[in-house]
Amino acid sequence: MPAAGPGTGARRQPDAGDGTDPRGAAARGDTVASVVRQWQAVRPELDTAPMEIIGRVNRCAALLQQAEDAPLRRAGLTRAEFDLLGALRRTGHELTPGELVRETFSSGAAVTKRVKHLTERGLVERRGDARDRRVAHLRLTEAGRALVDGIMPEQLAYESAVLSALDVDRQGELAVLLGELLSRLEGHMQALRI
Repeated sequence: MPAAGPGTGARRQPDAGDGTDPRGAAARGDTVASVVRQWQAVRPELDTAPMEIIGRVNRCAALLQQAEDAPLRRAGLTRAEFDLLGALRRTGHELTPGELVRETFSSGAAVTKRVKHLTERGLVERRGDARDRRVAHLRLTEAGRALVDGIMPEQLAYESAVLSALDVDRQGELAVLLGELLSRLEGHMQALRI
């Protein structure tokens, strides 16, 4: 039976003879493949192709979060706190809390909480705006900058080790595909909301 295209309402059938799915779901032993097989057993008319991508992205994200980023954990930082410190370091200038919200894809309340904690640790400092007392400008302290610069190479080495299951070419392909998806989602999420 030929494979049905996305959005046709019919699931893709395995290739005749070799027992593998065109997208590789049957060949993989990951948990999403198992979920897909279960859905196909109870609702064979459903096209589960989106689940095979989004489910795997979500599962990978969950597993990466469970790993808790060993170098960050040793430094007593969460990933979200490191993202905030990294934003202050990579932009090279002071940022307002609102700018940090946009840079870190976080809520205002979350940024406020993280800034408070990092300020108490002596990693971030606040400067009031001379013209508007409601505005704060945030920057790394010397200790904050040294911490980020010290952790960044170790964190990148850790992330490289996590990705080492894929060869460099496959990592590049994945980065391009995820970049395309992210760019479209960032540009069109409002239109996708129902």
